[in-house]
Amino acid sequence: MGKRIVFATGNAHKMIEIRQILEDLGMPVISMKEVGVDPEIIEDGTTFEENALIKAREVAKLLPNDIVLADDSGLEVDALNKEPGIYSARYAGENTSYEIKNQLILDRVKDVPEEKRTARFACAVAAVFPDGTEKVVRENMEGRIAYESAGANGFGYDPIFYLPEYGCTSAELSPEDKNAISHRGKALRAMRVVIEAKE
Repeated sequence: MGKRIVFATGNAHKMIEIRQILEDLGMPVISMKEVGVDPEIIEDGTTFEENALIKAREVAKLLPNDIVLADDSGLEVDALNKEPGIYSARYAGENTSYEIKNQLILDRVKDVPEEKRTARFACAVAAVFPDGTEKVVRENMEGRIAYESAGANGFGYDPIFYLPEYGCTSAELSPEDKNAISHRGKALRAMRVVIEAKE
């Protein structure tokens, strides 16, 4: 088995969360950026699972002795036919800020009643092991679209993602509380079980 885990991301926010969850597996957890690989990856899958696997496979080609992990995640809004979905990062244009993206979603669901504002954050985590085995897990965090942005923690769509059981948006939770219930936190913990079983 690989002696280290390489995560196919350059996102520093994400790496903090990933390390917190995987740090005691007994091997270093590093980003592909830290390893110095940056392949051009064309995410042309139609699901979170497919895109996560595409990323993991491309990086694994360059690092055949490591356990390579990749994730793909996004927001699904039921009233918008599960948009933005796999296009969450590119919604409303590649370089638009999340303030603009969040406002667009708020505007698009402004007349949608409370019970139909259901949404979820989804996260798929894919692993490619040195022996060629592949595994993908997916987890969700259920909630609703808020009526306005709130909170300064988190990033992306967190300020408009309301969690009824907590009475706040995911951007108003502490990082520890968010990791405990987040889609990425749950998917990483599920993948952790896979890695432990494989070791």
